[in-house]
Amino acid sequence: MSGLSRKAAIAGIGATDFSKDSGRSELRLAAEAVTDALEDAGLSPSDVDGLVSFTMDTNTEVAVARAVGVPSLKFFSRIHYGGGAAAATVQQAAMAVATGVADVVVAYRAFNERSGARYGQVNSALATQVNSSGTDNAFSYPHGLSTPASFVAMTAQRYMHVTGATSADFGAVAVADRKHAATNPKAFFHGKPISLEDHQNSRWIAEPLHLLDCCQESDGGVALVITTPERAKDLKQAPAIITAAAQGSGPDQYIMTSYYRDGLTGLPEMGIVGDQLWDQSGLTPQDVQTAVLYDHFTPYVLMQLEELGFCKPGEAKDFIADGGIELGGHLPLNTHGGQLGEAYIHGMNGIAEGVRQIRGTSVNQVDAVENVLVTAGTGVPTSGLMLARS
Repeated sequence: MSGLSRKAAIAGIGATDFSKDSGRSELRLAAEAVTDALEDAGLSPSDVDGLVSFTMDTNTEVAVARAVGVPSLKFFSRIHYGGGAAAATVQQAAMAVATGVADVVVAYRAFNERSGARYGQVNSALATQVNSSGTDNAFSYPHGLSTPASFVAMTAQRYMHVTGATSADFGAVAVADRKHAATNPKAFFHGKPISLEDHQNSRWIAEPLHLLDCCQESDGGVALVITTPERAKDLKQAPAIITAAAQGSGPDQYIMTSYYRDGLTGLPEMGIVGDQLWDQSGLTPQDVQTAVLYDHFTPYVLMQLEELGFCKPGEAKDFIADGGIELGGHLPLNTHGGQLGEAYIHGMNGIAEGVRQIRGTSVNQVDAVENVLVTAGTGVPTSGLMLARS
């Protein structure tokens, strides 16, 4: 186990409502989520001395501190690479509290991603940035690879060719997520399950991706309170102990466009994260009762199962068959509904669901949960967590 294992815990979770038009500023969403998380933990703004977020978040740490009433900060940090940052924000916070740099750190992410700037749309400005990311994007944009769906579609097509997976296999992920969202009152698609036929009949976005293979675009915010296990045990909620936290970037890594590798059928950066999670925690895939796998696009859920060792390469389609990833299956995934069913908050809502599973308070609670694995965004440099009961 690593020196970080069991040295920090998530003691509070908070969120706004999830919608397509919040009607509030992104700063207000961040402040609402942070305030909710502190109330959940039984802490006050004056207890907070650290804040962590994404480089893509528009809300600076000092602005959030002012809005919430945090008097001063001893630690603040930002993580790159969009959704790949989610679990890494918790890793940064855990390192801070484990080393005594800070006592209580809140990780947050808030945006109006549906009513404001939409990440799923063509954004030519990404290819004209005067930096290395602009240079990277300039290779793909002129060829029509200019949306996340188009990036993933190329990889998904190759994955299908090599493994024999079908669109219906991708659809099984969407059906499971929406089944879980249907019973989650917080989910945007509460009460709205789908069938595999619905998935197959939904329109193409970028073949082989149907509309229902692609996560929704959402407005909202999520925050997580991280402190030491010693302090957490005296707070309002049962803590989710962080037994492992990792980041990973693979060979020839780009951002959503790593097409220069020998193969396109895997996510080596997630394999790097998984190896660290198993090593740090001392666990194996058989020790995990439920997982939250980043599901912005369904094919990447299958690839993650393989990279993380839940099944062998090419066997994810069999692993998920016959309800294997639904509640009651051998590895229930995304019991909150995932980003396909609950909301797309860059993976932070998935971490919150992992905490609920550890607490035993999920609306789709898995029996006898001891360990939960959570991943962040795929196709980009990424991160992951292992959470456990105290």
